[in-house]
Amino acid sequence: MFEHIVLLKFKPDESNEIIESAIKRAHDFKGNIPGIAELSAGFNVTEELEHMQGFALGIRVTFDDQQACRDYIQHPLHQSLLQSIGPFVEGIVVMDYPFA
Repeated sequence: MFEHIVLLKFKPDESNEIIESAIKRAHDFKGNIPGIAELSAGFNVTEELEHMQGFALGIRVTFDDQQACRDYIQHPLHQSLLQSIGPFVEGIVVMDYPFA
């Protein structure tokens, strides 16, 4: 199995509708992009404000293997989401790792 975690920081004054749309579109990946075993996406609601660093959206995708993650990155649905939210994003953190 292979985990792909993404944290997104949006530019100041961006509306929650942009984030809500991104969450909905990310959820649509499951069943439409091969190799996704699990997917979750949502608003950052941490109470550890000192660690939030402005990151408002988290997406976690579990893949069957690393190749499925590679294929997902290039998939048109994923690329379309990136293009639509790109102008509103100020920062991004990505972490990938294999696990048993």
